[in-house]
Amino acid sequence: MFAQVVLFDGFDPLDAIGPYETVLAGGIQAELVTVEGPREVPSGVGFSLGATAALDPERAGIVLVPGAAGTSNDEILALLSKAAPTLAGPVGRALGADGVTVATVCGGSLALAMAGLLAGRTATTNHLGLEALASLGVTAVPARVVDDGDLVTAAGVTSGIDLGLYLVEREVGARKAVEVERLLAHERRGTVWSAA
Repeated sequence: MFAQVVLFDGFDPLDAIGPYETVLAGGIQAELVTVEGPREVPSGVGFSLGATAALDPERAGIVLVPGAAGTSNDEILALLSKAAPTLAGPVGRALGADGVTVATVCGGSLALAMAGLLAGRTATTNHLGLEALASLGVTAVPARVVDDGDLVTAAGVTSGIDLGLYLVEREVGARKAVEVERLLAHERRGTVWSAA
């Protein structure tokens, strides 16, 4: 199992690192990637992280898209809107690939919806963006984590750890997820909404 965390200019570091560290602790290899390939990627809070590879959308495993960070909702929406066209092609291929689960944290689902990838799907985002998500043709659910098969989305920034724990449970097993909860001193909150 392998997870690719897709960074873009203005990404929210906690959206990316929370689930990254959680799945790593659960035995899932993970890497920070970009659509363009290895580079320093500026976050929306004043520091950069180094992506070490290009996104491989057909690689079996998890493709995780974080949200953006900014000083206002308008700035965050602008960053997501700017990222959407870049993410559209490769993440669209990931959504259609066998053995790939696309996951998002916070505004990551909004970026994919802006890219036209989530119409008719069920997803969540930060509570401030649920109306915007619904306006893009998505069934927006006010849940902490939403499992829509090959698409698993999480709400606000701290729910990224809950998402990581859920992915560990789903891919590795409940026993491992409990071990990681204990290691991180974090208990998952809320019920996972599932299409199943």
